Amino acid sequence: MGVQGTMEYLSDLLSTKKKKKKKQVQTVALKIRMDCEGCARKVKHVLFGVKGAKSVEVDLKQQKATVTGYVEPKKVLKAAQSTKKKVELWPYVPYSMVANPYISQAYDKKAPPNMVRKVADTANISETTVDDRYIQIFSDENPNACSIMAFAFL
Repeated sequence: MGVQGTMEYLSDLLSTKKKKKKKQVQTVALKIRMDCEGCARKVKHVLFGVKGAKSVEVDLKQQKATVTGYVEPKKVLKAAQSTKKKVELWPYVPYSMVANPYISQAYDKKAPPNMVRKVADTANISETTVDDRYIQIFSDENPNACSIMAFAFL
């Protein structure tokens, strides 16, 4: 800690005013429908206008805009919606982060490589690869399971 850091620390310690919570640096990612470089420039210009935005990156290929700085996600989303383009918070996560990445709610053919839609862990899995009837046939509780297994190996 340098001299200036020490002085700041002491002045903060001795100050009697209520401290304001400092905003955290956040990164807000948005999925924005952009067709051309002009659209990307317009979006970038609008997002730089958000109070607290330090950097804005626009990826036309992935239809993604990323804003980094002391920003609130709601304000960034509202500013992006003012461009009259289809906007939503970035819905994709790496498929390893989702418990069941192959269910229909998570799969999106427009998603970038190795990404799936973010799905709540409590989502109902209505699709299974194994039918319940097959599980019951080979269950230990089924008295005919042995004969079925013996027949399968003949």
